[in-house]
Amino acid sequence: MGTTLQWGRRYVMVRPEHFRVDYAINPYMDLDNQPDPELAMAQWVDLVSTIERVGGTVEIVPQRADSPDMVYAMNLGLGLLRPNGRSHVVMSHMRHAERRKEGLSAQPWFEGSGRSTSYVGRDGVGAHLEAGDVFAWGDALVAGYGPRTEELALKHLAGDLGVRVRGVRITHPAMYHLDLAFCPLDDRRAMVAPGALDHASASALLGLVPEPLVLSDSEALTTFCANSIVVGRTVVMPAGSPERVKAQLVEWDFEVVEVDVSEFHKGGGSIRCLTNPVDVMLDRDLPLVPGGGQVVIPPLS
Repeated sequence: MGTTLQWGRRYVMVRPEHFRVDYAINPYMDLDNQPDPELAMAQWVDLVSTIERVGGTVEIVPQRADSPDMVYAMNLGLGLLRPNGRSHVVMSHMRHAERRKEGLSAQPWFEGSGRSTSYVGRDGVGAHLEAGDVFAWGDALVAGYGPRTEELALKHLAGDLGVRVRGVRITHPAMYHLDLAFCPLDDRRAMVAPGALDHASASALLGLVPEPLVLSDSEALTTFCANSIVVGRTVVMPAGSPERVKAQLVEWDFEVVEVDVSEFHKGGGSIRCLTNPVDVMLDRDLPLVPGGGQVVIPPLS
């Protein structure tokens, strides 16, 4: 059994007071297929109560009326715990202008909650970074780039935070964020959908995970099963996730809890997209020293 993840117990979420589909910036969004507001709210409340029941905590950010996608809180920013115990958030710089207003409310909320904040780009100027592309794994941040996050943002992250960043190139249009294709489970295991990446990046990511649970494109896309969260030894997954995947998780001594968030699939996100872990810690041996960063990117294939 691998060592339980040291993060994933404290989340920030956005209450879906204004969730709807106003535009189409991913393959799942259809203005003629609107979410049911009451059902979406009920599903969201069920997700919050499930996270709290299995041992997590949730802080709630108010949703802007002009930002229907703000409910996908994972992309508000990358939250990290520094060695001194202080919380810091690298704010996302959204690729699509439709989502950039979210940060106008999220940044002061994070500051007001006692967290420091920084940017790699903002207001349409500078590198684009979306936090749904970035995960702590081992001695580094693993960051997807391509559809949303730019390669240049990885260099900013490495330099500004003083960390190693391992970049992987996303090429699948329906897995436009890494959180649709990669889910750390413990320090040895993760769900990985290699079809999201180019060949070199897929090989590199699989090589980083000692025991990967390899997902087919169909498994990753049908119910967004990689877009799950892990609270201790409990995997909170979208309802209807593949039986093969759930069986492997149980064999690895995880408890599987499914939550129906299907209304949010209409906007292109699931459980991970709705939750932002703000207790992420990197490997203890990895110094967070300004200027000490490094970017590792596989060659194009």
